[in-house]
Amino acid sequence: MDAAPTDAPDLAGMLSEMTVADAQAAFARGVTAEALTRAFLARIENYNPRYNAVIFLNPHAVEEARAIDRRRAAGEALGPLAGVPVVIKDTMDVAGLPTTAGWHFLCAKAGGVDLMPATDAPVVARMRAAGCVILGKTNVPVLSATGSHANDSWAGPTLNAMAPDLLPGGSSAGTATAVAASLAVLGLAEETGGSIQNPASAQGLVGIKPTFALVPNTGVVPLAGSTRDVVGPIARCVRDAALTLDALAGYTAADPKTVAGIGRRPKGGYAAKLSETALRGKRLGLYGPGWRDRALSAETIQLYARAQDEIAARGATLAADPFAGSGFADLGQPVAGLDHYDARGIESVLYDLHHYLQRLGPQAAYRTLAEFDAATKAEDPLAPGGVLDWMNQVPAFAACRADPLAPPDLSDFLAARERYLDIFTAVMAEQGLDALVFPQTRDAVPALHGSETIHETTVCEINIAGLPGVVVPAGRYASGSPFCLIFVGPLWSEADLLGLAYDYEQATRHRAAPDLRA
Repeated sequence: MDAAPTDAPDLAGMLSEMTVADAQAAFARGVTAEALTRAFLARIENYNPRYNAVIFLNPHAVEEARAIDRRRAAGEALGPLAGVPVVIKDTMDVAGLPTTAGWHFLCAKAGGVDLMPATDAPVVARMRAAGCVILGKTNVPVLSATGSHANDSWAGPTLNAMAPDLLPGGSSAGTATAVAASLAVLGLAEETGGSIQNPASAQGLVGIKPTFALVPNTGVVPLAGSTRDVVGPIARCVRDAALTLDALAGYTAADPKTVAGIGRRPKGGYAAKLSETALRGKRLGLYGPGWRDRALSAETIQLYARAQDEIAARGATLAADPFAGSGFADLGQPVAGLDHYDARGIESVLYDLHHYLQRLGPQAAYRTLAEFDAATKAEDPLAPGGVLDWMNQVPAFAACRADPLAPPDLSDFLAARERYLDIFTAVMAEQGLDALVFPQTRDAVPALHGSETIHETTVCEINIAGLPGVVVPAGRYASGSPFCLIFVGPLWSEADLLGLAYDYEQATRHRAAPDLRA
C-alpha cells in the first residue's frame, strides 16, 4: 500500500469503540476516508499479531477509501456507511482475496492452493455499493465446523479481545475479535448453528442472526446454504448493526431463495424502530425448560435476574417459561458428542459446496466437488475423527454422500422446521408475546484451550426454524466473560427486535471496551 501522507491527522485516539455515527462526524469535520482507513490499518498492524483476527489485508483498501473521498468532494449524496472501514469473514468471496475456509489445503500461504473467486459474494458487493472500505478478511476454524473458536485454522487461534484466555466464539471468531478490538467499525459474519450469536455474545457485541433467506448467502462457503446458512452483521452498537442490515438485506437473482424476503423489509429501514421506549408495553417470554431442558448456571441465573429487572424497569412485562407443555423442547435431535447440536439441514452441504465451487469462475483452482475432494482427501472432514464427522449421524446424509450432486432429500429437515414454526407461532399467540429474551449462553464462556464448548440457549432451534435473533451486551461474569442477551422473534421481525435491543442498550450501556495488549 502507498505510504501515508505526512499531513495525515492523528486519529489513533478516536478509533476505540468508534461507531458509524462517530465516523460520519469525523468525515463532516474534514477527516478523509483515506486517513481513517490508514489509521485502522495501523491499528491492525499494532494489535493483530497478538489477537490474530485479520488473516488477509485488502491491498486496495486505501485506493477504495480515496474513491469515496472523491465522491464526497464532488458533492455526491452518500449513505451512512460510505467510508466506514469493515472486515469480512474469510468464508465470503471477495474478488482478489483468497477464500480459505480456515483450511491449509485452500491456502497457498499454508502450503495449499488458493481458491480465488472471480467475483464478490452478493453481500460483499452490497457492502462495496454502500461505500464501505474493506480492510481485509477474518479468521475461521476449518470449514466453519465449530461455533466456539478458530483454534484449528491454518492461521492459528484467534484470541477473544475481551478475555484472551477464553473462547472467542466461532465460527466468525475473527470478525468478532476485529470488531471487539476496534480493528474495524463493522464486520460481516455468517452462521449455520450459532456462528453469529456465539462470537457476538462471547465478546460482548451486537449480532444479528437474520431470518433465513432475508440476506443472500451465495458466494459463501456453505455448510447448509440451501437450508440454514445466514449472513449478518457484528457491531459494537445496535444502530450500527441495523444500518448494516439495511445494506445486506433484500432480493438478488444470484440467490433465488431471497425472493421470500420481498415486501418483508421495514419501511424506513432497520433503524426505523430504534427507540428508547421500544420495550414499554411489550410482553416478553423468558428462558425455561419448555424451550430447552438445559439449566442455567447459578451465576447466569443471577445475571439474567438483573437483566429482567432492567427490562421490567423499561415498562415490559415478562412471562416465565411460556413454552412449558408445548412440546417445543422435545423437537431437538442432538448429535452425540456435541452439546445440544441438531445438525438437520446440513444434509445439503455437498450439493451446496459443488454449486459454490462452480460459481468461483473459470480460473479457480477447483470448480467441482470431485476436484475439491481429490485435493483434500488426505484429511477427509467427513471421515471418523474429521471436523465434520458428526454429520454422519444425520440419517438422510448417507444418501447425500452416495450421490452428492443430486438434490438432497430434506424431508426430515423440512418437517422439523414446520413443527418448530407451528409451535413457536402458537405459543407466541396464546401467550400474547411480542418476543423472547434469553441469556445467549447458559454459563460463562470456557477457556480458550480445553474440551468445553460454548453452551448457548438458541442454537439450533432458531437455525432450524429460520427465526431471527439479536444479541446485545448485558454485563459480565466474574471470570471476565461477557454476558449477553438474545432477543428472538417471529420470522421477519428484525426491526422490532432491534428496537427492543436498542432500548435495553441505551438504558444500560453494558458494552465496555477491552483492555488490549499489543
